[in-house]
Amino acid sequence: MNSNGLLITGVDPDSIAGELGIQPGDRLVAINDRPVQDILDYRFLCATEELVARVVTGQGEEWEIEIEKDYEEDLGLDFGEHSFGPTRRCQNRCLFCFVDQMAPRMRETLYIKDDDYRLSFWQGNFVTLTNVKEAELQRIIEQKLGPLYISVHTTNPELRCRMLNNRHAGKIMDQLTRLAGAGIEMQTQVVLCPGINDGKELVRTIEDLAGLWPAVHSLAVVPVGITKYREGLHDLRPFTREEARHLIELIEGYQRRFKVRWDDPFVFASDEFYVMAGKPIPPTENYGDFPQIENGVGLARLFLNEWETVEPDLPDRVEPDRTVTLVTGASGASFMNQVVERLNKVKGLRVNLEVVKNTFFGETVTVTGLLTAGDIIESLQDKEIGDLLVLPTVLLRNGEDLFLDDLRVCDVSEQLQVPVEVAEGPRDLVEAVLGIKQDANW
Repeated sequence: MNSNGLLITGVDPDSIAGELGIQPGDRLVAINDRPVQDILDYRFLCATEELVARVVTGQGEEWEIEIEKDYEEDLGLDFGEHSFGPTRRCQNRCLFCFVDQMAPRMRETLYIKDDDYRLSFWQGNFVTLTNVKEAELQRIIEQKLGPLYISVHTTNPELRCRMLNNRHAGKIMDQLTRLAGAGIEMQTQVVLCPGINDGKELVRTIEDLAGLWPAVHSLAVVPVGITKYREGLHDLRPFTREEARHLIELIEGYQRRFKVRWDDPFVFASDEFYVMAGKPIPPTENYGDFPQIENGVGLARLFLNEWETVEPDLPDRVEPDRTVTLVTGASGASFMNQVVERLNKVKGLRVNLEVVKNTFFGETVTVTGLLTAGDIIESLQDKEIGDLLVLPTVLLRNGEDLFLDDLRVCDVSEQLQVPVEVAEGPRDLVEAVLGIKQDANW
């Protein structure tokens, strides 16, 4: 955070700031004598009808500007990439950290460990709160920065200190209790490690966090991710099928109790646990208001729900005949198989499902979103792909066509000599498979 205020990168000419002559290159230093450290301060301090803004111009002049406006009216300032200043970095050394297991020689951003409560509020990033000081906790409360997404892992203070390798990690229940008392909504998660924070420790965590409902709105339990790059790291192993089944039984038991008590399931096992256990994806009512989709909780159910709306409209046949290949990871194969089976009942259409093994991170990593372009190319290079290759959008960096290994969709198309389309959800997928979409990367 910059003690000299926020650098202004853009001004809406029709706004209050534009009328006052504020320009890009000026700095917003304070509002009502309170420092403006980032865009959260700006938004909070602007929520008033009368204010005094202190601005330092690009020429070094200091202005104090009295402003009268509507309560929710914005000043019209843009701060671009400077909105938050430097990202708060993680001070933990978690024994299960996925970043520590990242393959070498990848793009720099994949090695960044952020732990910034501001980005938790702004973007939904999970944070541990171990680097949050008293003044920052007060700021969260004063500015009502919720919902926050918080990695709890365990509510046992001693165990949490060991798991995060941080002596400050044991304060979590005190922090959560204080935030809950102030009405801050929280979505929480546990990265579950066999023999460490499961069993009785997980029971304790569920019950402790449920005691803070409804401020603690949800708890997602996700399995530890283990890649082949673990040399010198803590000895961890994946869950067995039987362990995954026991875990689901435990969580579904709590869901039944919480739905009776609150009409809310509260705690959820991630989709990956159901795949591990070989159990069907639960019905919609088991996911409440789907509070943790981005955490892999309920994505499969939403996919299947959309598929059920699309499937009745499939044609009896396609002309001319088409052969299409779909790509998925091992975790997605269980529900993609039924989609492919139904598509293959359309006359003239042949759909192949390619379940790609993750050789880049190791075969214990089964989620589709962690497949690389290289693994897809290697898996398909000697196979008949057909007229089109369809990839799920979860393979790509958000808003871009970049895979984890820095290859692009056009690289896959060129290497495999086949048109490639990217599909988001069943309707998009069906349009691509039937040849309705016209934006192939070829």
